[in-house]
Amino acid sequence: MENRVAIIGIIVEDRNSVEALNKLLHEYAEYIIGRMGIPYKQKNISIISVVLDAPQDVISALSGKIGNLKGISSKTLFANA
Repeated sequence: MENRVAIIGIIVEDRNSVEALNKLLHEYAEYIIGRMGIPYKQKNISIISVVLDAPQDVISALSGKIGNLKGISSKTLFANA
């Protein structure tokens, strides 16, 4: 299957789920091009972007697993190319 480039936007509202999130990201580290996290203290949330180069099913699997974590929301955007 052909690789796709995608970004997963993540909002963390429950800090208790951060360890599980980091474990997932570590499991998929071979596909991650880069990631950036921004703590937004005024709203007590964190915003994270993760850029991947991976088969679509791998990206979808990771996104689904992230979305199932308590207090974490995620959306995925795929590049057209």
